[in-house]
Amino acid sequence: MNGIDVRDVITQAHHEEWARVVAFLTRRFGDLDIAEEAAAEAFATAVQRWPADGVPPNPAAWLTTTANRKAIDRVRRENKRDDKHREAQLLYDDDPPEPLGAIDDERLRLIFTCCHPALSMEARVALTLRMVAGLSMPEIARAFLVQETAMGQRITRAKAKIKAARIPYRVPPEQDLPDRVSGVLAVLYLVFNEGYLATGPDTDPVRHDLTAEAIRLTRLIRALMPQDGEVAGLLALMLLTEARRTARVSVSGELVTLDEQDRGAWDAALIAEGHRLVRERLASGAAPGRYQILAAINAVHTSARDARDTDWSQVVALYDQLVRLAPSPIVALNRAIAVAELDGPEVALAAVDRLEDKLAGYHAYHATRAELLRRLGRSHKSRAAYDRAIELAGNTAETAYLTRRRDQLG
Repeated sequence: MNGIDVRDVITQAHHEEWARVVAFLTRRFGDLDIAEEAAAEAFATAVQRWPADGVPPNPAAWLTTTANRKAIDRVRRENKRDDKHREAQLLYDDDPPEPLGAIDDERLRLIFTCCHPALSMEARVALTLRMVAGLSMPEIARAFLVQETAMGQRITRAKAKIKAARIPYRVPPEQDLPDRVSGVLAVLYLVFNEGYLATGPDTDPVRHDLTAEAIRLTRLIRALMPQDGEVAGLLALMLLTEARRTARVSVSGELVTLDEQDRGAWDAALIAEGHRLVRERLASGAAPGRYQILAAINAVHTSARDARDTDWSQVVALYDQLVRLAPSPIVALNRAIAVAELDGPEVALAAVDRLEDKLAGYHAYHATRAELLRRLGRSHKSRAAYDRAIELAGNTAETAYLTRRRDQLG
């Protein structure tokens, strides 16, 4: 993008405006490339001018207007005698876009555009993380456990396919929603996870802007598809996870693990809502999907008044169900963590070691091994596993926690 690094110009305070501006420009110009580049240029201009001129009274309108002008300038350069030039002239105004209704949501439109079934599932998720959530290429690559260059190529191809296929910028009609929703839910889940355990070295360890936006958009999709069990499951999963957010990082900036968190600091209202959704899905009698099972696991954790009261046999049984439904190395890793509480660290370590070929580049794999080896008294091997986990971890709070645990080995 002409040398502009979006993550360098979008500050935490204005992160939410990024997706709104991209969505607005996409609707006006019908081109994701134009939208992204114009938005990046507008934020770069803000970074240059606002420190000297001061933040404008209405930053959102300023960013939208500036980005709109940047987009028009690009259209003019590329289409001097084209119809787009005349259309762009009509769009040249300083008024911010009118707010849309609850369901006619700009970001939701953009998500459904990026999650068109013509694209592969991985391309849908990656493109939406880039265009809607404003995540950087390194952050998205880490989420997929792939190289940054490969992820960049994947996103470029996806945008080109949207342009070539003239995929419309809209929420699809009701009959088409089921074909799109799985990709949309996968996107929102990854956006939420990035917020809950941010991987950027220069970002806050927990990014409430991302978790809150993922929850907001999932609520909108639930309004569109109130009978969809996986939508309800994902919303429940997010709520039960978000309820623990304020207890997750200590005052000193270190990660606080689930068993050490102050459960009195959890958000009781979010937990109650999440539990209600889980109960509703259980009462429906329908076979649960991936997100419903994950929500049920979180319901078990948040039902325990103390970590020692956790029903680990139920957690392992739910993971067994998830392994059958949606097997993956990460699911197997999380199951092993639960097995350690039920059958001991030796049994769990054997299960974890079988995942080495698939998870060697994943920090949580090494962090889990380090903790299990620690419990078994194998300090030397535990230290080596901590070192590798620290090397791979991107979250500052998690790095601080792992470093302290390693140093306590003596």
